[in-house]
Amino acid sequence: MGTGSSDNRRGPAYGSYNRFVKRTIDILLSSLGLIVLSPVMLVSAILIKLTSEGPVIFKQKRLGRGAKEFTIYKFRTMRVNSEHTGSGVYSDDRDPRMTGVGRVLRKMSLDELPQLVNILKGDMALIGPRPPLTYHPWPVESYTKEQLRMFEVRPGITGWAQIHGRKDVEWHKRIELNVWYVDHVSFPLDLRIFFTTIGKVFTNADNENKGATVAQDSSNTDERQS
Repeated sequence: MGTGSSDNRRGPAYGSYNRFVKRTIDILLSSLGLIVLSPVMLVSAILIKLTSEGPVIFKQKRLGRGAKEFTIYKFRTMRVNSEHTGSGVYSDDRDPRMTGVGRVLRKMSLDELPQLVNILKGDMALIGPRPPLTYHPWPVESYTKEQLRMFEVRPGITGWAQIHGRKDVEWHKRIELNVWYVDHVSFPLDLRIFFTTIGKVFTNADNENKGATVAQDSSNTDERQS
């Protein structure tokens, strides 16, 4: 499905920065990140393998640019099949489905590092809206035309919504923030998001779900979290 505005490709999302410069920066930084952080990623992978059964990498379908599905990569932080037990979603580092190593990886946001591969593949960017699940906050068919505009850019490891609350932002508001980013994407804005994210990661700010992330209304009653 398209983003609802494919016939009117104007604005920052279709400018030279987002289409060419940003992609070049993403390729360079993700390549450098994989090289520099390879020891951290190797140790993380070994610890995951030694301390719990199951694959090192957790794969999940998400919605990317153009609302098209892609497979996102993360270090596995929960026991196998945890998404089918309990609430089915991660809440905080006290979640009993978490592994010991996974708890540390989540706290330090190291579980996101494999997404550098997603960036190299072109599925994601370093900065952009976080890619939602295919069914959450609601199926793609249930997005409004305005909400679909968040898919006009590549999804990111971090983004405008993340520095305004990360997991403690209800999805209607989160999508509004994502659409705002699409309308204002620029190099200075990406720099601001990048450095603000570093601060939040070091302080572990807003890294817990404190309530329902989808407000109940007449059309969307799903309270599952991504």
